[in-house]
Amino acid sequence: MPKQHIIYIISHVNKSLGLEWTLSELKKKYELTVLLLNIENSSFEDFLTKNKINVIRIYYNGKQNIVTAFIKVFWFFLKLKPDIIHTHVFDANLIALTAGRLCGIKKRIYTRHDSTYHRRYFPKGVKYDLWCNKMATHIISISQATYKTLVEFENVNPEKIRTIYHGFDLRHFDSIDIKNSNKIKLKWNIPDNHPRIGVIARYIEWKGIQYIIPAFKDFLKKYPDATLILANAYGPYHNQIVQQLETIPESNYRIIPFEEDVAALYKLFDIYIHTPIDSLCEAFGQTYIEALAAGVPSVFTLSGIACEFIEHEKNALVVNFKNSNEIYKEMIRLQSDKDLANTIALNGKQFVQKFNLERMINDLEKLYNE
Repeated sequence: MPKQHIIYIISHVNKSLGLEWTLSELKKKYELTVLLLNIENSSFEDFLTKNKINVIRIYYNGKQNIVTAFIKVFWFFLKLKPDIIHTHVFDANLIALTAGRLCGIKKRIYTRHDSTYHRRYFPKGVKYDLWCNKMATHIISISQATYKTLVEFENVNPEKIRTIYHGFDLRHFDSIDIKNSNKIKLKWNIPDNHPRIGVIARYIEWKGIQYIIPAFKDFLKKYPDATLILANAYGPYHNQIVQQLETIPESNYRIIPFEEDVAALYKLFDIYIHTPIDSLCEAFGQTYIEALAAGVPSVFTLSGIACEFIEHEKNALVVNFKNSNEIYKEMIRLQSDKDLANTIALNGKQFVQKFNLERMINDLEKLYNE
């Protein structure tokens, strides 16, 4: 029996460990093609090529290219005649699901990677989410946040939705060569001083970084050698974050715009903090899983997937939304109570085992084979 042919269509992704792991596994059982809607070559594309996954890049630089990209995607679908298309990220969803519908592809799947982003910041974009929902035959929800958004806010029939959590190669965060972490330390001029407080989040208002910096400023009064490490440090909230950083000494923070070896970066942190501002703004929050898989004692607010498995004082310390004072107090607890820090770090590694890669691949196969 011939293998099913699946085309993944992905837009504006330069690096994604999750997609790399997923595609590497799926190519063992399916005929697989990847269409990338990107401006130029990327680390992700290099990975696909190196691992002999058929990849085609279509030049795409936003809405000014949308008609051209749509025509090319439509043509590829007619030429390749896939059994299934599976799209990731908004532009790919909009273009490929529509093209797939017009081409008569019977199974059109998209993974919902955002929850209330358009509703909160770009209300005009909601109509495009609704369109993608209509064009898809199946929608993958990755957490309670995306499920609630789809069903309660966008009136999607629950029968159209499949809940499939992101899967992780958890060994990747557990078996890190110390040499790799030392290379990152040198690369970004991270001092030997401790404690090191890690944050991996884009500069976006809803990520809540603006509540972490004041907490760190107070933390410095007790631990003057501490270093705040802000990674993935770019985005529309840049000016506000920079203004806050001016209130602490430059020697006490480091800015990392992007680091590809994120697992080795986590290993440099003594405490990790991730504090989105409400329960729905984080669609999933891969960083919750990554930090715990790396064994870093963490302070969290409950958003996205964290609402479904994080327990206060069991696998992390939980604070209320938009509360710098609570963040500060829990940082102090973790730094001063090593037994507590070690316990939640060990528990955290156990709790994230359910987000293993094998479970996600099995769930995807069930959907593809329905």
